[in-house]
Amino acid sequence: MAESSFKISVPDAKIDELRQKLRLTRLPDELEDAGWDYGAPLADIRRLADRWQDGYDWRVHEAQINLELPQFTRDIDVADHGTLNIHYVHQKSAVADAIPLLFVHGWPGNFLEVRKILPLLVESSPDHPSFHVVALGLPGYGFSEGPKTRGFKLDQYAEVGHKLMLALGYNEYVTQGGDLGFQINRRIARNYGGKHNKAWHTNFPIAQHPSLLSSPLAYLRALLTPHTAFEKAGLKRTNWFETTGRGYYAQQSTKPQTLGYSLADSPVGLLAWIYEKLMTCTDAYAWDDDEVLTWISSYYFSRSGPAASLRIYYEMNKGDKRFPPPSEAPTIPAGFSYFPKEVIIVPRTWTKLLANVVIESEHERGGHFAAHEVPELLVGDVRRMFCKGGPAFGVVFGKTGYASA
Repeated sequence: MAESSFKISVPDAKIDELRQKLRLTRLPDELEDAGWDYGAPLADIRRLADRWQDGYDWRVHEAQINLELPQFTRDIDVADHGTLNIHYVHQKSAVADAIPLLFVHGWPGNFLEVRKILPLLVESSPDHPSFHVVALGLPGYGFSEGPKTRGFKLDQYAEVGHKLMLALGYNEYVTQGGDLGFQINRRIARNYGGKHNKAWHTNFPIAQHPSLLSSPLAYLRALLTPHTAFEKAGLKRTNWFETTGRGYYAQQSTKPQTLGYSLADSPVGLLAWIYEKLMTCTDAYAWDDDEVLTWISSYYFSRSGPAASLRIYYEMNKGDKRFPPPSEAPTIPAGFSYFPKEVIIVPRTWTKLLANVVIESEHERGGHFAAHEVPELLVGDVRRMFCKGGPAFGVVFGKTGYASA
């Protein structure tokens, strides 16, 4: 499992092909008063597609990514699924005993989500802990090789992340992630917690109302505990998302291959599919057009193609539990962050059954892509969890993360 240095270098032919496809785009019509109710507005997609074709320079952004992010690839053996070549970012702190941290993204995110939190996490200071950061490119995303056989479920993604940390010499580590990263890191905590995974933090703690049969006391507590103003707003936001924003989940979890043809062949189809989520799942974040196009380009130019990123939903829908029972809750320390424009926000009486929750933080701004929208808030929460006097201080043996004063 030797490590190889990696630089993104998309062939000129692929860039030329993208521009050719953009020139041949046929856009749909739109109702005069559609707004966002019917999906991504025509004016937005036309503007972005025009920019992508003429004006946007992938080479500039490719070079910037390569400059900012130290990237590598490594072969990881996955039980019953062969060997996958995995792409990842790995930056060590200048602090020798910094805490090893695995960052795991989700969909429609990618490894680029680590860009803003990376310099904050590795920062050397006597006032807060520092981290050695590994950002995993999930199999089938970005420049990681995708699974070749069916049945590559959450446990397999967790296995990849865990084995990567061991291969890098991190026998003990902590994790952070939202979206699919929550599901994957929870599996890492359950499968490898205690001996190797020492704590985990998420900004996407999703749960369902406790069951009367499996958790009668928790069920009664959830019924009798009044919801806070934040929780009431969160449940309203959750209902909005479940009723108007989860159509993508139904498609990706049932017939991802059918959808994959459109996303692989039509750059504008891919743009609209993901752009809608970037806009509606954030807290009025001011997306720059080139910022959006770089995000989408990382899918278009991905190693396995954008269809590969969808299949995890199908596998989760075929056996993985979206809401595992309390009996499967990991026992290692967990930290939860809550942001007001997250797409699913449920009461604390529900989420406390997910894990051994030792710290919680509630914020006044931020949405689904917290690492990208409000990196300083997310990193602040992680630091508080592992700082001196924090509930997870010293969980990684011999690692405090503090620089000498």
